[in-house]
This record gives sequence, C-alpha cells and structure tokens, in this order.
Amino acid sequence: MVDADQTFVIVGGGLAGAKAAETLRAEGFTGRVILICDELDHPYERPPLSKGYLLGKEERDSVFVHEPAWYAANDIELHLGQTVDAIDRTAKTVRFGDDGTLVHYDKLLLVTGAEPRRLDIPGTDLAGVHHLRRLAHSERLKQVLAALGRDNGHLVIAGAGWIGLEIAAAAREYGAEVTVVEPEPTPLHGVLGPELGELFAELHREHGVRFHFGARLTEITGQDGMVLAARTDDGEEHPAHDVLAAIGAAPRTGLAEAAGLELADRAHGGGIAVDEQLRTSDPDIHAAGDVAAFHHTLFGARLRVEHWANALNGGPAAARAMLGRGTTYDRVPYFFSDQYDVGLEYSGWAPPGTYDHVVIRGDASKREFIAFWVKEGRVLAGMNVNVWDVTESIQQLIRTGVRVDTEALADPRVPLEDLVP
Repeated sequence: MVDADQTFVIVGGGLAGAKAAETLRAEGFTGRVILICDELDHPYERPPLSKGYLLGKEERDSVFVHEPAWYAANDIELHLGQTVDAIDRTAKTVRFGDDGTLVHYDKLLLVTGAEPRRLDIPGTDLAGVHHLRRLAHSERLKQVLAALGRDNGHLVIAGAGWIGLEIAAAAREYGAEVTVVEPEPTPLHGVLGPELGELFAELHREHGVRFHFGARLTEITGQDGMVLAARTDDGEEHPAHDVLAAIGAAPRTGLAEAAGLELADRAHGGGIAVDEQLRTSDPDIHAAGDVAAFHHTLFGARLRVEHWANALNGGPAAARAMLGRGTTYDRVPYFFSDQYDVGLEYSGWAPPGTYDHVVIRGDASKREFIAFWVKEGRVLAGMNVNVWDVTESIQQLIRTGVRVDTEALADPRVPLEDLVP
C-alpha cells in the first residue's frame, strides 16, 4: 500500500523524470517525491535542440516540460545542479549534492539518460569541437551556425545519423558550408538500411551538403586553439572552422553499475536491464528512458530506445509500476525528424539483417511516401515521409503481426486500415 509516509526518488531531470513525477501526483501518490537533476535548467525536451530551437523558430521557454512554478505547486522537491554519486541498496539511500546529503527511498527511479560519445582522436580539445545533448550545447551551437553562415564558414560533422543530419540541415539553413564524414556507405545505415539511406543522401546533396562515406575522422588540426581542418583515415583533409561529433550516445549506467544492478549486453546497446514493468534486478529500483534496456515481447529482443516518445511514455509507465499499477511496457518504438522540407515519422524496429525487403507506398522520388520493412510478409517497421495521420495504422500493422499482401501494401489506393484485421 502506497501512503504519505513513503518517499520516491527520481534520479535524472529529463523528460522521463519530469513525466514520472507528474504521473505520481496524477495517480494520487501523496508521499514525498524528490527529483534530482544534474543540470541547472528545469527539465526540458530534447528534440527542439536539433530542430526548432536550434533554428531560432521556437522560444527557449517552449522546451521546458513544465513551468518552473509547477514543481512547488505539486510538492515536487526539485534539486537542480545536483549529482547522485552513490546508491546504497541495503540502506535504501542515495547520496547527492556537494555535502553528500543522504536521502532514504522506498522506490527509486533511474532516468539518467545518455551522453554523447566523444571522438577519441587528437584535436578534440580545440575550441571549435562540439557535441549536442544539452540545452547549453544547443545555445552555443546556434551561435556557431549563425557565425558560420555569416562568414561562409565550414562545419564538418562526424556521423550521418539523425542528429548529424538534422544539424547538417540546420547549418545549411544558416548558410554554413557542411561536410559529413560517415564510415557507412549511406546515411542512417544502421536504422534504415541501404534502401532508404541514399534517399537522405540525395536530399542533403540537393541542399549543398557534401558527404564523405567509408571514412572516419582521425585528427582535428588547428592553430592558436582554433579548428583549421579535419583529417580522415583515407588521407583526405576537409577545411573546417568547427567540428560536430554526432557518433551516437552511450547510456549513463555508472551509478547503476556501481550499485550492482544488472546491465544489458553492450553489444546490443548496453543500458540498465529492466523487465516488462521497467523494474531493474532490484525490485525497488526502476529505470526508464534512454538508459533502460527492456525486453520487447513484440520483437523478441532487448531494446534500448533513445527517442523522445520512449521518455514521454516510459517515465509514466515506470511511475505507475512503482505504485504497483504497472502493466507490460511494450509500446512500438517511435521517433520523428524534420530536415528542410521533409518531415517523417518512424515506427517499429528493423535494423539491417532483420527484414527481407522494403516495400514503398507512394512516390519516393517526390519524397512523399511510406516505406515498410517486411519479413515473411509481416511489417516490422514503417516510415511515413511527408504523409500524415497514418502512424496509428502503421503501428497496428506492426503490433498485430498479420501477414499482408505486399502488392496491396504498396498501393496507395488501398486504405491501410483495410490491411489491419
């Protein structure tokens, strides 16, 4: 029985943590809720950092999950700029703050997120080397892109994943020169496979982005602390005034590992291993968001999903589980992206090697279509590009696992709803 004498502690002040705190109160929990955030800013959403806010199309205040006054109004004890350095599972305490404050918990939620992977090459200490993860990073990058555009400067981006491409699009809108270096043969190769990756290469080339595929950065050269060029392992040298590392993110598992919690296999993305109710190997500790690796019954694999929707939905799911009201967390993975005049939504999970072929519905050359990744007649994933209000139908096809007629799947004249039993 949950009562007013209990204390629930949330470590991590991102979207998942803020939505978990909101859900605890919405579900009637009257006990103590402590939210510990290592940033000085109130909890915020990350998609605008590489999209609308970075482009100057959204105001700073629009990124925050709640108004600052909301936390006190809902009796959420919010600790900003504080890090947790230890969990004592026996005593059920966390230690945080400059003075080593100890707080007892009845239930603990870890939403520590992920951090950008660093380039392990010479020259990363130069002033013009950037990452994008936090609000402060986006604010700095906005100024950098504006200056590059004004001065006809060059940005080299390491990595052609979603963040790399979104920053490339933003940089070109500011007027900067952009080169993207990527070891795979196409952008987004590990997510979309080669069939769709080339489409995004062409989109960015049309907007003036240069790609250097099949290569990695080996050195960033500079003078007087400033970037001058970026070199690759095949001997090429690209002029650069700034370099962005967009080579993925690593789950922040150090706290969990030190506490002896079970971790997922690093070969499959790592993270804190959780069950279908987002419980860790300690039944009084849950994990959600970017740091959690959960076994997805639909795909028969343990997944760690680093996208906005997983934080939005995973935080509340973990909160309900902490209250004893949990159900199986098996939402279809979902994310969205905006690049130039192309908007897209992707649902499902179908990395290369898991599907037989890709079915295109619509006109890919006009960038107005839906792509389906299919295995043995079943849809594993779908991506709608400049086609809207179809996500629910796509996710129903994925969730039901029904065998579909691929000719009907490719025919825009056949409503998607007709393919769902």
